[in-house]
Amino acid sequence: MKISDFDYTLLPEFIAQTPTEPRDHSRLMVLDRAQKSIEHCSFYEIVDFLKPGDVLVLNDSRVIPARLFGQTEDKSKVEIFLLRRIGDGLWESLVRPGKRLDVGVKVSIGDERGKAQVIAEVMDTGEAGLRAIYFSDEAMLANLGEVPLPPYIKVPLAIPERYQTVYAKTEGSVAAPTAGLHFTHRLLKELEKRGIKLVFVTLHIGLDTFRPVRVDNPEEHLIHQEYGVVTGETAIYLNQARRDGKRIVAVGTSTVRLLEEVAQKAKSTELGPFSGWVNLLILPGHEFRLVDAMVTNFHLPRSTLLLLVSAFTGREFILQAYEEAKRQNYRFYSFGDAMLIL
Repeated sequence: MKISDFDYTLLPEFIAQTPTEPRDHSRLMVLDRAQKSIEHCSFYEIVDFLKPGDVLVLNDSRVIPARLFGQTEDKSKVEIFLLRRIGDGLWESLVRPGKRLDVGVKVSIGDERGKAQVIAEVMDTGEAGLRAIYFSDEAMLANLGEVPLPPYIKVPLAIPERYQTVYAKTEGSVAAPTAGLHFTHRLLKELEKRGIKLVFVTLHIGLDTFRPVRVDNPEEHLIHQEYGVVTGETAIYLNQARRDGKRIVAVGTSTVRLLEEVAQKAKSTELGPFSGWVNLLILPGHEFRLVDAMVTNFHLPRSTLLLLVSAFTGREFILQAYEEAKRQNYRFYSFGDAMLIL
């Protein structure tokens, strides 16, 4: 297996720059793994492919204003991108330009008038621009930062809340769980009305959403840890669904990774509550223990996300579906269209 096996060509015009309105009017490609069939519809028609008793699992993580701008004591401008909290006031971060931010360097982060509000100090350095940074007033960061958009989105977002799911609740992600962006409150109510159970988990999405696989052998890729939570109540619903033979449908690759990690770590066939770090890299050959179907967007070539959906669907079938999506003018990536894989 080589990472080049998970490559494809995509012209820039396929990359969605703005979200579809309303949310649930994006397109939905339905893949049937058993029949190797492909069907095209609108996302709100997902209700016709789910069955009473299915459990739909959604990631309620909320994107934080992770992008901060400031200047050093010599007035050099720098950018700090928060990745994950590793202690009181201490965050693992990406910085630009990295050469200017060695241990001990302090950065003043100000408001729109340029008045310094928080002092950030570099406490440790890592590879590829990573820094451990201590903030003098952590509570102020939410007022000073910007919600980051992926680098392939060039158009400013008119309404920042549009990069959050309608059920986003627990702050901690640096990128949205984008498969969930297609759901509206109306659609969620319709699903419940039809007997589909909605349950929520939390996985705070981190660095690997942005980091491409740069090694030839994907097994050698070092995946970034992300913090996840499955409550005892959610575990009860998942256990009951498995006992009753009902499908567990994961919304998004983040949800898939969390559920599969929890299933692997379970000491028995019954799941229990979980809170902790998740670093499961799902590659072709992975034995899925919990997830029966998934909702997902179209992912970047050579990415861990494309590897995951290839593991679930089969590499040849998923790449065939991507070529079909291009022929049918689907929109790709974060604000793009969706897949339902059964």
